[in-house]
Order: sequence, then C-alpha cells, then structure tokens
Amino acid sequence: MNSASTLSITTKEGNEAILRRINTLTPVSKAEWGRMNVAQMLAHCQRPLKLALAKKMPKRNILGYLVGGFLKKRILGDVGFTRNMPTAPELVVNDDRSFDVEREQLLSLVKRFAEGGLAAFPTAPHPLFGGMTPHEWDLLYAKHLDHHLRQFGV
Repeated sequence: MNSASTLSITTKEGNEAILRRINTLTPVSKAEWGRMNVAQMLAHCQRPLKLALAKKMPKRNILGYLVGGFLKKRILGDVGFTRNMPTAPELVVNDDRSFDVEREQLLSLVKRFAEGGLAAFPTAPHPLFGGMTPHEWDLLYAKHLDHHLRQFGV
C-alpha cells in the first residue's frame, strides 16, 4: 500500500485495495522472508480478525505492561511490522492448509470490516498494546495485512 489514506480495512478504498492484493496471490506465491507458505499466511492473517469480530482479546500479559506502549508507537508509527517479528503463540499457523479455502475465508473476513466499520473492533485492551481507539485497531490490522501481503510480493 502506497498511500497512508489507504491503510484501512474499514474504508471502501482501503478495504478494496487489500481485497485486490489478496486476490493476486496464487497457490505458488513464494515468501520473500519467513517460514510460512502462502496458505499458512492467509490462515495466520485471519486469526486476529476473528478475535476482533468475536470481541474476545486474550488477557494482557506482563510484556504488554512493560513494553506495550513502546511497541504500539513503533508498529502504528513509521516503523510498522518488521521482517521475522515474533508472533503470539495463538496466531502461529504451521500445519498444512488449503490455499483456496484460506483465501476465501480471509476475503470474507476483510469484507466484514468494510461492512461493520470502526464498530467492528473490540473495546477490550489489546493483549500487548493495551487500550486502543477504533482508528488504531483499523491501522494495526491494515498494517498487519500489508506486512504479510508484502511478504508474498503483492
């Protein structure tokens, strides 16, 4: 995503841009970094979206209290997600997945955020970053999707 204005999963423009990028992936798309294959990445990207829609966030842990504010500013700021960042254990996907199934499920989830708008986000604190506004949730999820789509060259 090139424009800051398109870094959104709730705006029409941002949501459509993400959907287009997801649709350019193929079962043979290769990662430029990391261990996941494309189907695993699609499944991984669904997990935080499902948590948000269910309005169920894992409890905040000690790491979140210690460094969450710093990491929140870093990820939501210019630095964003970096290559090979560690991820929460509940978001790890390392089993075999069907590309077609995972892509369709991710497309469906992303579309739900365009329909639900900012109200789709949880009010509970993020387990690492703490309290977040709906706009911060939107930016976080858009940046996460952008990061993984760039991982696979789209």
